[in-house]
Parts: sequence; structure tokens; C-alpha cells
Amino acid sequence: MFKTIKKDLPASIVVFFVALPLCLGIALASGAPLFSGLIAGIIGGIVVGGLSGSNIGVSGPAAGLAAIVLTAIGSLGGYQNFLVAVVLGGAIQLLFGVLKAGVIGYYFPSSVIKGMLTGIGIIIILKQIPHFFGYDAEAEGADSFVEASGENTFSSLLNISDNIIWGSFIIGAIGLAILILWDRVLSKKGKIFQLIQGPLVAVVLGIIFYITTKGNESLSIAKSHLVSVPVPEDASSFLAQFSFPNFGVITNPEVWVIAFTIALVASLETLLCVEATDKLDPHKNVTPTNRELLAQGTGNIISGLIGGLPITQVIVRSSANIQSGGESKMSAIIHGFFLLISVILIPTLLNMIPLSVLAAILLVVGYKLAKPTLFKKMYSLGWKQFVPFIVTVLGIVFFDLLKGIGLGLAVGIVVILLKSYQNSHFLHIEDSTNGNHKMKMTFAEEVTFFNKGAILKELDNIPPDTFLELNVLGTRYLDNDIIEILEDFLLKAKERNINIKLLSKRGIVENPESFIEFFKKRPKSDLSLS
Repeated sequence: MFKTIKKDLPASIVVFFVALPLCLGIALASGAPLFSGLIAGIIGGIVVGGLSGSNIGVSGPAAGLAAIVLTAIGSLGGYQNFLVAVVLGGAIQLLFGVLKAGVIGYYFPSSVIKGMLTGIGIIIILKQIPHFFGYDAEAEGADSFVEASGENTFSSLLNISDNIIWGSFIIGAIGLAILILWDRVLSKKGKIFQLIQGPLVAVVLGIIFYITTKGNESLSIAKSHLVSVPVPEDASSFLAQFSFPNFGVITNPEVWVIAFTIALVASLETLLCVEATDKLDPHKNVTPTNRELLAQGTGNIISGLIGGLPITQVIVRSSANIQSGGESKMSAIIHGFFLLISVILIPTLLNMIPLSVLAAILLVVGYKLAKPTLFKKMYSLGWKQFVPFIVTVLGIVFFDLLKGIGLGLAVGIVVILLKSYQNSHFLHIEDSTNGNHKMKMTFAEEVTFFNKGAILKELDNIPPDTFLELNVLGTRYLDNDIIEILEDFLLKAKERNINIKLLSKRGIVENPESFIEFFKKRPKSDLSLS
């Protein structure tokens, strides 16, 4: 793991600066103590990062669970009661891993996964633009269309002009310029610019700007527009920030319902992020999904035991890691240690970082996820790829991550059913002279009840006095529903003077008396009835 430390260390710094405000913002949006988000980020980096089989995935608290957490804390009567559900949710994830449920992630179409990445990129951009201008009505880490402040994503953008904080905007713009210059020009000029990352320079300048503009009425930045890490006065007050689960409520059925909900949603988000990060990985490593569920379950158990929020693999942190050159799990682990060390040793210094600078870092991450060229590429692949892709993007932007993916998957299934309907068979008219029709119908490799409509339509359209050749030589599976359709067609064929020749692995049959009897007598190597 240490062979790539030269790349992993700079990447871990970038991930740290991305993760820090998100951990705090998600905790705020969840109605949980701010420190709980940092605990989840630390455990997600050190514990889950160490156990995971992913080289570039980064875990931590996820915005997708914020609404569930907020509701659960209220319904269970307190945060310590909720922590029991987090621990149980982790145990259920361990069970998912043992049962090898990780395979679920592979059943999501590539177009939906790409739509997920693009949608998240757009959400990052839209959500960070207000912070970039100093308008912080919504906490960092929010990703739903309707915001807790009562605004929605677009109305908050329209309100920016009346709420610009010029100090925040100026240092945010300077930070964005540095990031673009570093990425496009300086990183190619020398090793020093690869070792020292642009985000670190932008953050340092942000702190200097905040200190030097104090007292300046037009440029000073208020504390409400800075990072807000809890600052303990001493060791005892630091330890007092940890919360512990109240296992006295473990017999409450509602605790178990919430635990299962957390396990299911967290596992699904993780598996989808694993699929997405593997696609972004320049080395195309394949993450063992069952091991990932075991790692996430372990992380959630530990996080819940010491007062942390639920953990998932998170695409924002993971993509920032990939784009910054991270190559092994060391970048995720080191970022976790950075979070731990910083909240212990330098929380006051962290609280001097303007949110607009961190917004600039996230704007670059969002743009790299949602490049305009990707829309053009997906469109060029045809409507079967583009429609599920764009539906996923719009669903994520206007609803949330899971609803967007659900909509994209639903459209993808409809496309599959439509193509299955169309591709069940091939009908060829060979000869139509002197009123004598000769037709060939070749069945696909697998023909299921989805294909009933298309086959019925074709059989009904066969004219009288036709010679029909049915070819099932290449068919490995023929649904019983299709055999019954063919059986019914035999009666119509006699009435319409349609002669049938059946080509199968058993040989050629002229005018079969019964398709059902024929297929029941087939050898095992022939067709299989459902």
C-alpha cells in the first residue's frame, strides 16, 4: 500500500478538505450533534478504509440517510436511542455480506450508473454555488431538491444576488482560479506542483484572507460563513462529545425497523457507489462487493457504539480521491487520520477556513463528474442508453439520489422489456409467388412470456395457404406460455390451411399434432419447459 504514497498523500489532503464540511453539514441536516458527523468520517476513513477491498472508495456519513436519521431521532425519543439502530443496522449489513448480497449492485445498468455520477455532479454544482457567493442558508452536504430552509435548489440560486458576501465571493473566486490553474497548467510543470495540491494552497490563502480582512466592513467574513468544528476546552470536554447507545430500547420493534431501513439504504448506496467508482477508476479495479458490505457493517457498528452517524461509501469523496490521483486505500485511511488529528489539535485553525473556498473545491469535483461531453457521448449511443441516463440525472436533481436511481432503473427495465418484445423471433418471407406464401420464423435463444404479444401478432398475421417453417434449433429456453400459444396456433393453422414444419435439435417434424407433447418428449439436451 505504501508504494503509491506519493500520490495517495496529496489525494488524502484533498479528500480531507472535501470531507470536513460534508461531515459537519450532514450532521446538521440530520439533527444530530456536529461531532457525530466527524466520528462517522473518521471511522469511515480509518476502519472501513482499512477493511474495504476498494482501492479508491472513501466512506463517511451520507446525505442520502439524513432524512431517515432526522425522522428516526425524533420517533425513537433521542439520539442515544437512535444509536442502537445504527449498531443493529451494521450487524444486519454483516449478515448481508455473509449471505453474499453484494451481487445486487451488478444488476444496475451502466446508463443508470453514469446518470448517477452525472446527477451527483450537477447537484454538487447547484448546491455549492450559493456557498461560493457566501449564501449559506442550507448546510453543506444537503442534496435534496426541497431544502430544510423552505427553499428549493433553484429558488436558493435566485436569492443569491440579495445575499452576496463579498469577502466570501472574492476568496472563493481566487480559490477557484488557483484550482483551475493548478489542474490545467502548474501540475504539468514540475513534481512540486504534484506533491502540493491546489486545494491545500487555496485553503491556506483562505485562512490568510480571513485573518487579514478582520475588521474590514466590506471584506470581512463572519463566523457563520466559516467551517464550524466543535472546539473542546480540555480532554474531558473532548471525550464528553462522544455519545453511547442506550441498549435498553433494543426490544422496541421500531428500533429494528429503523435498523433494517438503515442497513438496506446504506448497503444499496454503497453498492451503487462501488459500481460507480470502479467505472471512474483509471486502473479499472473491481471491488469485492461482499467484502465491502462486511467492511461497512463493521464501520457502522463501531460508529454507532461511540456516537457516530451511519456510514456508506460516498461518491463525492471517492470521486475527489480519484481526480486527485489516489491509487490505493491509503488515501482513504490517511484522510481519516487527518480528520482525527485536526479535530483534536487544530480545531480553531479549521474554523478559519471560508466555506466559499471549500465550495470552489467541490465545484471542480462536480464539473469533472458532469462534463458536457458525457451528455453528447450518451446521446450518440442511442435512445436505449440516453433515456435511462437522462431520467436518472433529472430524478437525482429534482428529488434525491435513491429516487433518481429508482426512476432510471424503472425506465431501463421498460427498455429491456420493449427490446425483449421486439427481439423474440425473426420472421422472413421467402417466397410469395402465385399466391403461395413461404415463411420462416426463427426463435431467439431465450423466449419468455414477455414475448407473447409479439409472437401472437406475427402468427395472427400469417395469411391462409402458407407454408411456415418454425426454427427452434438455437433456442435454449422456451417458456411454457409460448408453447401454449403455438399449441393454440395449430388449431387455427388447420382452419387456414397453414402447413407447419418444425426444426429442432431432435430433427424435422412436418405438421406436428401437438407442440406440447413434442416438447415434453424432448431429451434433456433440448428445450427446457419453465
